[in-house]
Amino acid sequence: MQVVFATAQDPGALQPRACDCSFCRGHGAAWVSDPAGALEVTEVVPGALREVRQGSASARFVLCADCGLLVCVLLDDADGVFAAVNASCLAEADRLRVAQPASPQTLPVSERRARWKALWVRQVRVVRTAA
Repeated sequence: MQVVFATAQDPGALQPRACDCSFCRGHGAAWVSDPAGALEVTEVVPGALREVRQGSASARFVLCADCGLLVCVLLDDADGVFAAVNASCLAEADRLRVAQPASPQTLPVSERRARWKALWVRQVRVVRTAA
């Protein structure tokens, strides 16, 4: 799989958000996004990506089918697809700020979705390889 996160922000200015739900904690995820940025995840080998829904099922989590790495999270909305990428998937991960805790599960679903739409990447592309 190939992950490309494009942002005009300096990596040292980006602060990942570490969701405190058991799923994200169990995968060691810390989410990075930039509403003005772009994210492209490409499945190089057919079937290399799998998706699951957790909690309120409001978002789709994309994982590597081989190693279980949590790659990104996607929100499907009438306004389009929004995403955040797991900081550990980025080449510049060591330059990012220390992750701050986040508790989206404490918010009502409508507030959670609004927050994600405000913070997450708006230009999103997940490319699947045909078998």
